[in-house]
Formats: sequence, structure tokens, C-alpha cells
Amino acid sequence: MLPNVPKMHHSIITRFGRRRGRILLATGFMAIVLTVVMMFSLRDRFVPEDRSWPAYSDPPTLVYRREDLQRIWEWEVAAGHYPSGQKIPETVGLTTPPINPALPPRKSSTIPSRFRPPSVTSTHGIGAKRVYLDVQSKPPNVAYPPRPLSGSVADMDVVMEHCDFSQNKYVRDCLEVLRLGGGLDNGARVRRGKMDEWKYIYVEDGELQNSSHTVPQVNPALALKSQGIADPNAGFVKKRNADWEPHVYFPPPPKYISHHDRPAACEESPHLFHMFWTGPFTDKPYLALLSFLYTQNVGLHLDPEHDDPTVCRPKFWLWINPGPAASVPNPTAMRDMFEQLKSNPWASPFLHPRFKDVIQFKLWNTTEQLDGIPELKDEWRDLRDSLFNSGGVVEKVPQRAESSTTTAADGSDAEGVTKPANEEDDKVNRVGSKSPSSYDRLSVILSDMARFVLCHRFGGIYLDADTILLRDWEELWGWKGAFAYRWSRLERYNTAVLKLNKGSAIGTFLFRTALKNGLDFHPMTVSRYTKDAALEPLLLRLPDALFDAAWLNTEDFQRERPPQPYFTEFGDFFFTPREKSAAPHALGFNGFFKGAYSYHFHNFWWQPFDATRNWPDLGPRFINGERIARSQADAKQAVQTADRSTEFPEDVVADDKRDLDWSMVVKRTFEAYIRGETPNMYGEWLKW
Repeated sequence: MLPNVPKMHHSIITRFGRRRGRILLATGFMAIVLTVVMMFSLRDRFVPEDRSWPAYSDPPTLVYRREDLQRIWEWEVAAGHYPSGQKIPETVGLTTPPINPALPPRKSSTIPSRFRPPSVTSTHGIGAKRVYLDVQSKPPNVAYPPRPLSGSVADMDVVMEHCDFSQNKYVRDCLEVLRLGGGLDNGARVRRGKMDEWKYIYVEDGELQNSSHTVPQVNPALALKSQGIADPNAGFVKKRNADWEPHVYFPPPPKYISHHDRPAACEESPHLFHMFWTGPFTDKPYLALLSFLYTQNVGLHLDPEHDDPTVCRPKFWLWINPGPAASVPNPTAMRDMFEQLKSNPWASPFLHPRFKDVIQFKLWNTTEQLDGIPELKDEWRDLRDSLFNSGGVVEKVPQRAESSTTTAADGSDAEGVTKPANEEDDKVNRVGSKSPSSYDRLSVILSDMARFVLCHRFGGIYLDADTILLRDWEELWGWKGAFAYRWSRLERYNTAVLKLNKGSAIGTFLFRTALKNGLDFHPMTVSRYTKDAALEPLLLRLPDALFDAAWLNTEDFQRERPPQPYFTEFGDFFFTPREKSAAPHALGFNGFFKGAYSYHFHNFWWQPFDATRNWPDLGPRFINGERIARSQADAKQAVQTADRSTEFPEDVVADDKRDLDWSMVVKRTFEAYIRGETPNMYGEWLKW
């Protein structure tokens, strides 16, 4: 902010007169000039030129020695969880290349030994040959894109080459590569020229090379001694006031199974999507589940008795915490949960028998889940006071709330005693976020931990509930490593999408490290865990273009070449700006970040996707639930307009919003598939 000089001059002249005012202004100006000159002269006199000012850095989080970090690297590589040619950080200090069954062999290095780094930075590939696919629709079936080939794998090295923001790659260009390389430009390919470098999906062809599938044993002390380093942990900084973790030893890694060997691979590593939800079921998890049915290869287009046993069908496990985050479920919580789901119009359609093999509702119990983590079960109770820790900020929970039973949806406890309104809406008793002013922070913090718990216990991919799937994830399942994605412009994780292998070494590291750091699972803190331990490549930070393509634009980056659609803020999904409002209806689902795997709309829990038709519009098969939801929506509208009429007129197009928002178009597209009016995005019709 700068002073308004003309106004200041006028005020001083008016108050002190022309002559005295000018003298006062001149004196003030000279005083400012002399002050600045004096400051610079004193700096030159008292501050040495070579003075280096300390930069702020986060406190260290590391509790593992180099020797244990090497074991983690060796175990993960041997298990096939590092199908990448990217270098291992030199600070790890490996002396023998780990055997990598997920990477094909490559030519031996011709670099003279004297020029090689003192520690090993590459793995020894013994994997099958990779055949990169030209995925395209074939005439005459060009109306819809083809399903990804079962057993296909995404080469994340290629994806990073075209999508990494750190290398100045644009989201727009990344989505084009993902779109063309995945065959999503069905019948509309206008890009000409050879596009081999854009092929990022491959299948493994052949068998592993003969090799003793043994993790090399490294003596870190001897390795470092040969490098002239006395301290075996040199280069790593231990967490202050913390002891080193006891040496960690892992069981033999699971035998690597090629993703092309579908039945065995599916049995060992089922394709499980996890999602965590607190409070009454709303249109947010409803749309997430619809997007799952619309995009994933769940086999609903086939008769159940004719399903292909060689295809690994994904499943969706929706974990529901029925009460406040700090409450304990009562003995009848499971029964109560299903009773509430049956009576909820947004949830009841997914209890239909047709979906029983692909969508399952699970009851979340914090105590049971933490006791199911071997790395935590004996010690987590010692940290109950810091259980709700997010980024080092601990939310204190009164003891009474910790020991309370589950709260019902009407605000009463298990004994039917209704709480006062102000107590019901405090941070401890909130069940879901109803508005920006009543944000359920405790449940959000609990979900930060829940995603790691679920993926470590059961394996799979966790999705935040504000996520919409946009395409088949087959090749992401094929990539055996762990991943999250980038926090917009920052080199940090966002764990709104998180993939971990069941019982992995990197999972053990994360839980033991979090335990020594107050059970903090905020993604920014997790970024520090892996960075301090040189394990970042084992939890790959994928570009946000794959899962959150609007994020950079909302933070004022890449606006000169944005993707389609162009959002300057996340609210544009729900309130599409008037000057851009022709696009949703004209382009439809195919024009919504095509190429990305999902879209993250960042909260907005309280904003309906379709304010005009705020009910599940799934047709006659689910008409009872629709009537309940329509009655509730119309009753609310009647209260707002003081209209007490109980008769609901037939829908007419004139009642619809003239310019449809993106959220409305996406919701109505998914619902049309369930009603049987349109196939899914791959041209498959739902069979009941």
C-alpha cells in the first residue's frame, strides 16, 4: 500500500498553511531519506558481506537408521513395487543393485568405475519384456473408447515425462497424452504424426529371467567405510529427542506375479477402492459411487452367470463412521447403519442385489482398525490425547466425548437423550460438514489416518469422498508401486488419492514414523517423513493433472493455456460462470477433463450437485427413494417460499435451469446410465 501523496499534500497545506506546510513536507521527506541512508551504512559496517542468513526448515522426523532404510528399499524393489527406471537416492548408500522383477533388463553401463557414484542408484531388472500398446477404437466400433486391456500397466516414467509440473509441463498437454495414449479420443483423432513416445500403457510379455530372487544383504558400515565416512548414518538427521527405532526385519517379499496373470494377481492383490464417510449419506458419496459404476470394469453389462473369470473386477468399500469422530460405536451400530442406509434415498439404491458384488458398506471402528495394524496396536493408546493431530496441531477431545456412544442422526445419544443444539454442533459432536461455518474438522483429521490404515490392512486405493472417477483405472492397478499425487505447485503429497500395497515395507515405515511424530498423517507431514528418509520414490508423487486437473488454474498457474474446462476456482464446478455456461450442456461428460482419471472438487459438502433436481433421479426401479427425497427437497423449497401446497406438479423443461452447470451435467449423465437411457462411457449397457 502506498500513501496518497496529492491528498496528503492537500491536507497538510490546509491545516498548516502554504509556507509552513511546505517546510513540514520537505523536512519529512529529508528525514525519510536520511533514515534509509543510515540503515544501509550501518548494515555495511556491522554485517559481514559473507554473512549467510539461516533459512527456516521443518524439524526432522526421521527415526530409522540408514541400514533399515536400505532394507525397506530392497524389500519394496524385490516385491515388484518399483517398476521404474528412476534412480535410487545416493544417500541411501546401497552397494549392490537390488533385483527388480518389475523392470525389464537393460544394457550394462559402460561408464568406467572411477566415474560411477560411490553408491548404487539403479536396480537390476529381470522382468518380462514390455510391449507398449496402440490403444484405439477400431471401425466400425468408434462411437465409444475401448476398455483398457486386462493386465495392462501404466508406465509412470512416461507419464512423469509428459506431466511433471516441476519440468514446466502443462496440464492441457498432459491430458492430451493421457487421452490419446489411453484411446479415449475414439473416432476423433485429429493429431497427426508418429506418437510412439506418447504410448504409456504396456503389457508384460514373457517370463522373468532366471535369477535367485533374494534380497542382497548390505553391510552399511563397510560400505560407508570404503567411502571414507565414519558415521553410518551420515547424511540423515534424526528426530530431536527421539531414539532410533529398533532394527527392522521383514519377512520374504511376496513372489512377483505379472499383472498379465490375472486370476493369481487378483487373488493376491484385489482391486479395492476405499472411501471414508461420516454422518448421514448425501449426494456426495452417492455421486462417487455412480461414477464408479459408470467408469470401472465391474461387469454390470454381462449376465452374472457369464462373467469372465480372468478379469479382476474392482470393488468399492465405503467405510461409514456413524457418529462423531471421537465417539465409540455402540453394540448395535452395524444394524443401525444398515437401517439408516435402507431409509436414506441417496444410499438405498446401492443396496440393490445387482450391486452386492461390487459395492459394500463397511462399519468403521477406530479401535478395531488401529488394533489391526501390527505397527500400532501395542502403542497407539499411549497417544490417545494426540489422536486428532493434523500438521502438528492437536485437537483436544474432552474425556466425556471420547467415552460416549454413537450419536444418532437426530442428535440424540444411544439412550435417546437429545443434546442441546449448541452442544450438538460443537466440534466434538459434529457429524459431517453442513456448512463452511460448521466444518467437521475432527472427522477430516480422522480420515487422514483412516486412508493409510485401510490401504495398509487391506491393500488398494483410497479416494476422498469429494472425488469423481472419470475413466477406467485398470492400468493404475497394474502399476504395482505406491502413489499419491502432487499438492498443486508444491512438491508435497496430496493423499486425496492414495495407493498402498497390503502389509508393505513402506507402510511399516509410515506407521512407525507417524507413531514417533504424534500420529500425524496430514499429507504435508507425510511428505516430510518420506523426504527425510530418502523414500519419496517408493511413494510416487504423481502429477495432479491425473486426479486434480483444475488445481493449478485455481491458484493462478497455467492460465494462459488451461485445460478444458477452465476453472479459476473450485466453485466453478457447481456455479459455472455465465460466459462459459454453454460448454457443459454442449460438450457433456466427454468435455470434462477428458484424459484425467478423476476429478477432485475440494469439499463443498453442503452444496448440491443439482439444486434444481436435488434427489436421486434413477427411474422407476428406485422410485420410492426418489419420492422421499423429492418430498424433502420440495418441502424445504415450500418453507423458503412460504408455499404450503403439498401437491408436486409434473416436471416440465421450463422448470429446469436454463444454463446447466458442470455438476448438474455430470450427475445427470451417471443417472441416465442407471435408468437405462444411455450406456456407460465405454458403450456398455447395464443389465439388471
